[in-house]
Amino acid sequence: MMQEREVHARSGWIVLVLDILMFLIGPGLAVVGGVGGEHRWFGGTVMILAIVAGALVLGLAVLTAIGFMVLQPNEAGVLVLFGRYAGSVKRNGFFWVNPFMTKRKVSLRRHNLNGERLKVNDRAGNPIEIAAVVVWRVEDTFSACFEVENYQEYVETQSESALRHLASAYPYDSWEEDEQSAEITLRGDIDQVSVALERELQERLSRAGVSVEEARLSHLAYAAEIAGAMLQRQQASAIIAARRKIVEGAVGMVQMALKQLADEKVVELDEERRAAMVSNLLVVLCSDRHTQPVVNTGSLYQ
Repeated sequence: MMQEREVHARSGWIVLVLDILMFLIGPGLAVVGGVGGEHRWFGGTVMILAIVAGALVLGLAVLTAIGFMVLQPNEAGVLVLFGRYAGSVKRNGFFWVNPFMTKRKVSLRRHNLNGERLKVNDRAGNPIEIAAVVVWRVEDTFSACFEVENYQEYVETQSESALRHLASAYPYDSWEEDEQSAEITLRGDIDQVSVALERELQERLSRAGVSVEEARLSHLAYAAEIAGAMLQRQQASAIIAARRKIVEGAVGMVQMALKQLADEKVVELDEERRAAMVSNLLVVLCSDRHTQPVVNTGSLYQ
């Protein structure tokens, strides 16, 4: 398999001076031959030779001008001679190459691919909307020009395919508390997902001589038809998590209150009164509304 081969082209400035001289000499010889024939300064053979030489010099000047090539910074020129790859020029400047070579310019600058929003299913089968931004550049000009038909379209198509595959490999979110620490999700582990996307894109695009410098998710959401239901599910999960924290805190406060009452011997409580006190404290601490206290003016057991 052929690989990229960098070549050093000849500077175009010296050839440009010679080309300008040929553009001046060629018409000059033709004019001298024509004028000399009219005034019979030269013989007929010399006149014809002067005109032919002028035409040849002018044709050579035109052919030489075809070989000029200008490359801007971060731009390469791919050279092909009669269907055979001759090399790539990666320096910027003004050059002259064989005029029979086909010259194709390839940009080596970084490109941003802002992908469109795709509607796909995650690993759990939920329809989601996802999009990504990919920063890429051409690294191997031979592969970019000759391994694929159109490397820009190849990058766009393979980026979409890789994003669809990535979305189907991970769930959008994890709803179980014990899974959150172990399972990678699209929403919760965006950095790891971006690394996986960049790795897969590099494997796909290396065939076209393209290097992926960065790939990140730019949009991630549930599809419109299930967004409302998933929002309610997220709200329910948040409420359950909040209630769990409240209960844990309330139990700790009740334990602290009972322990402090027992240590300081404020009041002696039997099991029934202790259970009633625990119940009352939990109601007060766990209720989502303000409780109304009832003051007992009698004895403890009335």
